[in-house]
Amino acid sequence: MTRLTNKTALITGAASGIGRAVAARLADEGAHVALADFNRDAGVAAAEAIGDAALFVDLDVSREDAWQAGMAAVRASFGGLDILVNSAGVISLHSIEDTSLDEWRRVMGVNLDGTFLGCRFGVAAMKDTGGGSIINMSSVSGLVGGANLAAYNASKGGVRLLTKSVALHCAKKGYDIRCNSVHPSFVSTPMVDDIADGARDPDRARDAMAAQIPLGRMGSVEEVAGMVAYLASDEAAFVTGSEFVIDGGLTA
Repeated sequence: MTRLTNKTALITGAASGIGRAVAARLADEGAHVALADFNRDAGVAAAEAIGDAALFVDLDVSREDAWQAGMAAVRASFGGLDILVNSAGVISLHSIEDTSLDEWRRVMGVNLDGTFLGCRFGVAAMKDTGGGSIINMSSVSGLVGGANLAAYNASKGGVRLLTKSVALHCAKKGYDIRCNSVHPSFVSTPMVDDIADGARDPDRARDAMAAQIPLGRMGSVEEVAGMVAYLASDEAAFVTGSEFVIDGGLTA
């Protein structure tokens, strides 16, 4: 499919996991893709695997100056921006009693500050060049709570409502910029592997995660990338301010 021919996309957290799969899928759909991450080696390798349509951008999403430089690099290479996927994220497995202020700020800095900055710079880049699509990666943890996810729940819930505010602002201004959020459950990614590997019995931990999902398995990064590709395309031209749950029935 070539739904994204002649479009340019920037994907954060693109060195691995969902971000990397999204970059590959959008490139397969015809887009030029900028893979943004603070992990240079993995990010460069991911961009090289895609080929000439890809560019690596060194980006710490929590820093405003890094966003300025990253957007400048995208404009210099591809001329503009049509699609932004805010996929960079970190997790913290701590309750409200166990979460330190430093840990809280670390999670908010990447998950929520990073999405805020991405949306702000994304809107600025798109509003004068014909509009575009912003897709923010939230989580089912942005919809329902977990006893040991105080900072993560708060950050992903913030992404959910920030998305709606951005969507309504852009609609009111007539920018033709759509903004939607995606909410996966357990997906086979390095982040989930880290959670399982930290358990006493990693295999049992993975089985326990899958057992929570009515479809009986974890999702794949490719399945999430497929949903993102739809939201990035003109097929979703009437879709904004919405949340797309891809969770195998978990929240049902």
